[in-house]
Amino acid sequence: MRVVRGRASDPEADRDATATLLEDAAETGVSALRVWSPHRQLAFGRRDARAEGYDAARDAAEERGYPPLERSVGGRAVAYTGATLAFAHACPVKNMRRGLDERYDDAVSTVIRALETVGVDADRGEPPESFCPGAHSVQCDGKIAGIAQRVRKGSALVSGCVLVADHEEISRVLEPVYAALSVPFDPESVGSVAHAGGDGDAEKVARALEAAFVGDEAAVERVESVTG
Repeated sequence: MRVVRGRASDPEADRDATATLLEDAAETGVSALRVWSPHRQLAFGRRDARAEGYDAARDAAEERGYPPLERSVGGRAVAYTGATLAFAHACPVKNMRRGLDERYDDAVSTVIRALETVGVDADRGEPPESFCPGAHSVQCDGKIAGIAQRVRKGSALVSGCVLVADHEEISRVLEPVYAALSVPFDPESVGSVAHAGGDGDAEKVARALEAAFVGDEAAVERVESVTG
């Protein structure tokens, strides 16, 4: 497995770096993992972009210091404070029609194992009216992580976000955004590693996620830094 660390110079370059993982996994047959803190932003999903209140939601994000961006994978809006973690696991696949559920289940279990090592006893699922609602989530005193997946010929990208210590700030920015989109949202449903009693150091949580996804250190082919 390749391990890629660091953040690119801007959100667009960051997105390109993750897309490259997916392409390389298909071409080389080698899995790749990236865990990092994206730039401060409000990432909207495709359903958000089609909503009647989308322009108002973008304005609400910008007014609170969160540049609005659109993403091609995942569900509803997600806020990244600059310390919020994201992960992307690119793996080669032989058949696009098989393995979707297994990859989701493995990712949820892996995130739960990682959180356990930083002091959080998390479970599958999410509270009602959570941000970016979805079946593949992790919770403990609120939603801590959500997971999405994209599959292309030859590879799949399982990705997600993990809230480390900034649940209150994320609640404040998401409340007016979801209101503008007319999507039910309970600010109290937002959790974080620190809120659940775990270690709120983003670097420690990132390395815990990395270790859980890699498993055997001998499986690491090389460690790289993001460029661009």
